Amino acid sequence: MNISLLDPRRYWLPVVFIILGYGFWVSPHFKEIAAGVALFLFGMISLEKGFKVFTGGALERVLRRSTNRLWKSIVFGIGSTTLMQSSTLVSLISISFVSAEMITLAAGIGIIMGANLGTTTGAWLIAGLGLRVDIAAYAMPALVFGVVMLLQRSKQVKGLGYLAMGVGFLFLGIHYMKEGFEAFQQAFEFSAYEVPGLGGVLLFTGIGMAITVVMQSSHATLLLIIAALAAGQITYDAALALAIGANLGSAVTTAMGGMTANLGGKRLALAHVVFNIMTALVAITLIEQMGWVVEQLSELMGIEDDLLLKLALFHTLFNLLGVILLAPFIRQLEWFLLRYVQFTPKSRAQPLYLYPGALETPASALNALRKEVGHLYDNAHDLIAHGVSLRRSVIASEDSLSEAVKKTHRIIPLDLDDLYEHKVKSLHNEIIAFSSEIQGREMSKYAIHQVDALQQASRDIVEAVKATKHLHKNLSRYGISSHAAVRESYDSIRLRIARVLREIRQLRLQDPDTVTSLSLDALRLSVEKSGRRFTSDINRMVRSRLLSPAIATSMLNDEKYASEICENLLEAAQALLQTGSTLAEQAAEGALALDENDIERMTRAEPDSTQLDHTHGDQKTAR
Repeated sequence: MNISLLDPRRYWLPVVFIILGYGFWVSPHFKEIAAGVALFLFGMISLEKGFKVFTGGALERVLRRSTNRLWKSIVFGIGSTTLMQSSTLVSLISISFVSAEMITLAAGIGIIMGANLGTTTGAWLIAGLGLRVDIAAYAMPALVFGVVMLLQRSKQVKGLGYLAMGVGFLFLGIHYMKEGFEAFQQAFEFSAYEVPGLGGVLLFTGIGMAITVVMQSSHATLLLIIAALAAGQITYDAALALAIGANLGSAVTTAMGGMTANLGGKRLALAHVVFNIMTALVAITLIEQMGWVVEQLSELMGIEDDLLLKLALFHTLFNLLGVILLAPFIRQLEWFLLRYVQFTPKSRAQPLYLYPGALETPASALNALRKEVGHLYDNAHDLIAHGVSLRRSVIASEDSLSEAVKKTHRIIPLDLDDLYEHKVKSLHNEIIAFSSEIQGREMSKYAIHQVDALQQASRDIVEAVKATKHLHKNLSRYGISSHAAVRESYDSIRLRIARVLREIRQLRLQDPDTVTSLSLDALRLSVEKSGRRFTSDINRMVRSRLLSPAIATSMLNDEKYASEICENLLEAAQALLQTGSTLAEQAAEGALALDENDIERMTRAEPDSTQLDHTHGDQKTAR
């Protein structure tokens, strides 16, 4: 039997359809409640789509400023959840940010805690306003304005249209759920079937969790709970337990989404589960004491007779209690997750940052793509270093590359075709597929420019590896030749490539904000001059009969491969190093940077002024 047939997810949707169909058949009032839930969820989807229109390249900069302290991360989580009215969405976006290494794990945990507190604002709005006024009257104008804005061409105006549509459908959903429960009350009384004591608390906690998992929204579950409580379908005590279950259910939905993420995202998803389980356990254990606190605060606030607002107050208090209990131990939790939560390591040929959740926002998708192209570069770096018979530890050190090249006693044997297929080509294919997915979504001009640049960078890396395959064939033959002139010429080729690898590595270790396109100009000029000097030396040795024309032809071909390797690596590095530039900043840098004509002119004017092979690469980088 096919294993996929045993997967319960295969039968999830048909079971839901059967349950809904039965409910529609036995009760016309159930249709109103279900329609209300559907409209509410569609409103949330519209809100999400609207907010994503405004999450462009600036989001990453806002995140860095908003999450460098724990309290800032919590406030960011509260604010974003209050705006989007979806703690699940905020949690999944946070997972994508941690996975793409845009924020730290500790910052992600802070956002998760804030998101849990942010859900309480929805409870207050629904309890205090949503069920007390004719909210459907406000929904109609919002829908009309939303549709008009959606018909416009401007992406920003369309985004506002989705926001207006979202608000309208949220209001309509609240209205239909309220009407449905009021009508349902006359036909069926749920409160008669409640179980007293701890068993009842656990039962309704489980029900609340199940409802949230099915609807994928704790906000929608809270709306159901508040509407049922307002209609008298459930008691106040049952509503408290259902609210606890809604929190647990949001952790389950986040965990399900986080399982497709990389290791960082899985750790944050697990942290969310730990936080919500801990909060739920405390709330269940202290439910009587917390109920007493709610009663006292309700009297002070003048809402002692308002069960809906008391439920919202309880929901706020137990989430706040969870934050207070966990906040002092964030660093310890982060350390524990980093140290003990380990998954099967992926091979270097598999993507580390590309997964569906990374596409949640343009910023997280772009950062994940940049990280993965960097991963591809790292694979190519090692392969190219070995291709010129140098260990990557030598490239990473501050030892003299000239001495390392001279002391080479053998050329490292490599099956570059096999290595290319397994470490470079397969990963390049994944990058192309992911970048194509990004380009199929709405993005700013900045994001489109960056995706194009990174996609080209991945192709440049592949071309550098291909050139290395060709170079290695002759290097294996002539690299340690007994002919001094031949051996020294190949040593100069190896040295040029090694110094480019080292220089790019040092630039990548710097703060991205300090690196510009100008940083690579001196290296690019040196590579060009070195190639011209190599060609000139070969021609001189042929004229002097020190080299045969046949060997010289092979060496000139190999010089061409070496130039291609260096040029492609420099082009790829330029795309990888420009992490925070806007289009305007890149244009300003481009006006100052050297183009091919500038390099050609400077190379011809000063043929001996910059000697890469003698000075540039062995000096420590002053930056």
